[in-house]
Amino acid sequence: MLKISLHNLKFHGFHGLYKEERSTGNDFEVTMDVYFNETVEMITRLQDTVNYAVLYQLVKDRMAIPEPLLETIAMDIAQQVKKQFPLVYEINVSVSKINPPLLNFQGETSVTYNKQYPG
Repeated sequence: MLKISLHNLKFHGFHGLYKEERSTGNDFEVTMDVYFNETVEMITRLQDTVNYAVLYQLVKDRMAIPEPLLETIAMDIAQQVKKQFPLVYEINVSVSKINPPLLNFQGETSVTYNKQYPG
């Protein structure tokens, strides 16, 4: 088993239910862990692994599309990863909104989606 991780990816996006979130945007952070079983004795070629540059581009592209719910973003990222890399059997995706626009709220909100695939 191998795990490829992308942690603390930072983005500015326009996700949220509230009008001000959609107009001024907010800062977001994405963390992802992708698990797969190696198909060769020793991985020496990029095509035998999960390319983290491709994972990053999937996340970056998805974060550029406004979405009301963080849950939708996390689930969509997981679906896209599985489609791009069928050998993946488990994905953890966390999407955090830094300083959400709530009165007297300091901190972040976060959604974590874990998907395990059979086989």
